[in-house]
Amino acid sequence: MAITEKNIMNRLYLVAGCLLVFAIAVVMRLVDIQMIKGEDYKELALSKTEKMFTIEPNRGNLYSDDGSLLAASVPKYEIRFDAKTVSEQNFQDNVAALSDSLGKMFGKPSTYYRQLFRKARANGNRYKLVARNVGYLDYVKIKQFPLFELGPYKGGFIETHRVVREYPLGKMAARSIGYERVDENGYYTRVGLDGAFGERYLRGKEGKRLKQKIAKGQWKPVGLDNIVEPQDGLDVVSTIDINIQDIAHHELLAQLEKYNADHGCVVVMETATGEIKAISNLGRTSEGKYYEKLNYAVGESHEPGSTFKLMSLVAALEDKVVDTSTVIDTEKGRYRIYDRVVKDSKWGGYGEISVSEAFAVSSNTAFAKIIHENYKETPGKFVNRLMNMGLHKKLGLPIIGEGNPVLRYPGDEGWSGISLGWMSYGYEVSLTPMQTLAFYNAIANDGEFVKPRLIKAVKEGNRIHKRFDKEVANASICSRETVQKVQKLMKEVVEKDYGTGHGLYSKSFSMAGKTGTTQKNYVAKDPDKMAYISSFAGYFPADNPKYSCIVVIHEPDKSVGYYGADVSGPVFKSMAQKIYATSPIVDEVKSEVANNGILDQEYQEYYTKVQQEHAKVPNVKGMCGMDAVSLLENMGLSVEVRGNGKVQKQSVNQGTDINQVKKIVLELS
Repeated sequence: MAITEKNIMNRLYLVAGCLLVFAIAVVMRLVDIQMIKGEDYKELALSKTEKMFTIEPNRGNLYSDDGSLLAASVPKYEIRFDAKTVSEQNFQDNVAALSDSLGKMFGKPSTYYRQLFRKARANGNRYKLVARNVGYLDYVKIKQFPLFELGPYKGGFIETHRVVREYPLGKMAARSIGYERVDENGYYTRVGLDGAFGERYLRGKEGKRLKQKIAKGQWKPVGLDNIVEPQDGLDVVSTIDINIQDIAHHELLAQLEKYNADHGCVVVMETATGEIKAISNLGRTSEGKYYEKLNYAVGESHEPGSTFKLMSLVAALEDKVVDTSTVIDTEKGRYRIYDRVVKDSKWGGYGEISVSEAFAVSSNTAFAKIIHENYKETPGKFVNRLMNMGLHKKLGLPIIGEGNPVLRYPGDEGWSGISLGWMSYGYEVSLTPMQTLAFYNAIANDGEFVKPRLIKAVKEGNRIHKRFDKEVANASICSRETVQKVQKLMKEVVEKDYGTGHGLYSKSFSMAGKTGTTQKNYVAKDPDKMAYISSFAGYFPADNPKYSCIVVIHEPDKSVGYYGADVSGPVFKSMAQKIYATSPIVDEVKSEVANNGILDQEYQEYYTKVQQEHAKVPNVKGMCGMDAVSLLENMGLSVEVRGNGKVQKQSVNQGTDINQVKKIVLELS
């Protein structure tokens, strides 16, 4: 028995020793946690329950040249309810009135909200959703509702918001106005004006807000204030003219539909300043509809065809290898260069004609002969002349994705013995429509090459932050003598009865330009696969140019028509007429545009309202959205637009004192 007791005691001592060692280890671990790693564990715990969130700033607005909205940032609020922070007394005293107020605002029965709040209260829900996508004015009203007016701690009121980008013009000029988007990896996609000026001006700076993790992975804001307040972006005033943009869009759309074309673009530029007043790009969908798929005017570089004859002629005149009166034999419409033959569109050619006549009738053989025979011994001289005029350089536009011009030099890959002849009338070279227009605008501008410009100013509220003036890229692309000669020839393209653009001639106003018809997919040598690019580039009025313009339409239905004078020329003419009629350059202009009684009446109503001095909010119901925005903003009100079309509802009633109103919401349809 003694042995047994001894064994038991030894085991007890062993157990006691183990417990002592374990206790010492626990004490040491607690000391380590509290004294050494305590702060680390605190931070770890907090990181699992509290987190810093980014607050997106309000993106700056994008305006047209007259202050009309092109793109605006609108806050959308989400309203939630913390049922645990509200005392029983406050809840019972206010839940019925709160439910009544919400029911009236959102068109739901009061009982719906009472049940929602009572269920949230019973379940201890700290982040119950009440409403989504709430506008600013409704958000302000909800904050003043019973119970919610007590704030986040006593009233359980929680709001979060996101910023939504809205476009009052809808799909019109959508690609040109553009956007800026960022993916989950932080990579940005920037398109159009909104993308081009986003990083520098529109975007603003992010803020920070602390949030606490609650049930079901949801995060609730902590406190009333942000840790770092967001800084709103600056506003950008573009050069776009809403009226001209509307004309360009609809004229292009109508012609694309008429010729069942693949895609097309229109650009209108103010001659003296380089300001882009309209830019429209439309492409066909698989359903046969058209929308702004890509910015063809800026990004699509292609062979320009006969519109390049202007560049070739300027080079030849500058080098004095020909004059406008020089006679050229068009070789019965066929001119051979080694093993290749240049052909005129007119069978049998034009006989012996002057250079000026060759330009008017757009003779391929005449231009191939002029350039090939005068530069074949020194081809670099011709290319150097074109390069001196900047045709090998990008314009350096702020919009991302400008297409590369192609202008080969002797010895470059693709250069051959026929290159001079083919370049002379717009093949083996490549330009974007915007690059072509910039050159034509320089001719209209007496030789001064101004860089196309899409921005006028950057504003911070009503204060001008930065102003942008015209930028001269080349004070004179050629001599004054050459400019005057080609200006005269461009007028003759339209005015002479043998000119390719004579069908566009109008006695009521003058215009100058050049037609272009380019073969596309000609390498395949399959007539069925052959397609065309129809172009017209020029300016108006011819003698005192105000605007330059280019119209390019790709792959019109050949059975309907494909020549530049037939497809693109009418768009140019119709636009010029309408722009000329709405913005007369002389005292009196005979408009060929049919009178529209409804439009005249609407404009007169708008004009009458603008002339009044308003002390109270006017009734803008039934007005065009852009007119209503212009009227209200000129009165000092901030305007939020929802939808497109005419005003159906306004958030502030007619007759309200303007001094009591900061913002008004217009619903359009």
